[in-house]
Amino acid sequence: MQLKTIWLTDFRSYETLELPLETGLTAIVGPNGRGKTNVLEAIGLLSTLKSFRGAPTESLVRRGAQSAFVRAEGVRDDREVLIELELTKGRTRAQVNRQRLKRSSDLLGALRTTVFAPDDLALVKQGPSVRREYLDDVLVALDPKNDALLREVDKIIRQRNALLRQSHGRLDEAGLSTLDVWDQKLGVAGAKLTTLREDLVVTILPMLHDAYALLAGAPESVTADYERSWQTETLADALASQRDNDVRRGITSVGPHRDELALRLAGLLTRTEASQGEQRTLALALRLAGHQLTTKVLGEPPLLLLDDVLSELDPDRATALLNNLPPGQVVITSASALPPAAKPDRVLNFTDPSTQTITLVDEPGDLTVAEGVVEDTVEVSSDV
Repeated sequence: MQLKTIWLTDFRSYETLELPLETGLTAIVGPNGRGKTNVLEAIGLLSTLKSFRGAPTESLVRRGAQSAFVRAEGVRDDREVLIELELTKGRTRAQVNRQRLKRSSDLLGALRTTVFAPDDLALVKQGPSVRREYLDDVLVALDPKNDALLREVDKIIRQRNALLRQSHGRLDEAGLSTLDVWDQKLGVAGAKLTTLREDLVVTILPMLHDAYALLAGAPESVTADYERSWQTETLADALASQRDNDVRRGITSVGPHRDELALRLAGLLTRTEASQGEQRTLALALRLAGHQLTTKVLGEPPLLLLDDVLSELDPDRATALLNNLPPGQVVITSASALPPAAKPDRVLNFTDPSTQTITLVDEPGDLTVAEGVVEDTVEVSSDV
């Protein structure tokens, strides 16, 4: 799906905002604090119903407003598509072409996005849960039905953990019977999720290797190994062998929620041994690899959102990225002038803090002072 226009009402800093997007590269340029990332966050929300900044729904509603609205118009298979979200405290309502969806999760797949943000350094630097979430996000992008499996596994683990905590180290016959039920369910659903993740890692590794080499400017030995949290033949066997320990500790100690994606450069764990520049490059390579795989499997590229990526990379790697952007629609934000390698189809300049006007520049030229051939100016009502 290609987005043509996005509208925001009472979203984050904006009372109202209407922005046109190009089918190629749209660049949003301006100083920090002008709401550039808010726009990308809204686009991402239309795709996943989650803020890529990890923000709860209520924080997305502009201060003083009761609800926020995000609308986007686009084209898929030569047909107009309108996606609308209403955000209130703890709740999101979605509709497509004026038809309300029974479940918000039904929106998954209508618009696919790949997001790279500064916080993505956590993909490499932080604990295993972030990397598991990365794999799960790619699985959902490839097939929205995988979202139901993820929800099922999460529910089973939460219910099992609740039972274990309530046992206080001892389970009666009824409790053991209930635990048997959760173990059977987790043994099936958890094993299925683990297999999907393992297959994904094998498939995506060559793309990860190529993406890192492209950004780094030189080939590098990149490996990614999915490491299970159990060593027995089946998850059901592992749950049985760990039962006494789990009852005593009040947790589920084995399962897909305990697995790790181990990333290495030249044989060294990137979480502890790589430089910060290598870690940032690898994080971006992970996103680009997922983007490439989704494009290959589905036959169309997701919308690529690059939030302040240029400040996260050295000039050579930033140039390598811009010279090799994947095909499809791209929206990039930058707090500074775009380098010569950037050739945007449209530039949105978020520059005027007093009036919050956005200048649309269709012939960007030298963007150091963000002045080019002006086609139009958008008036924005904003709290920024």
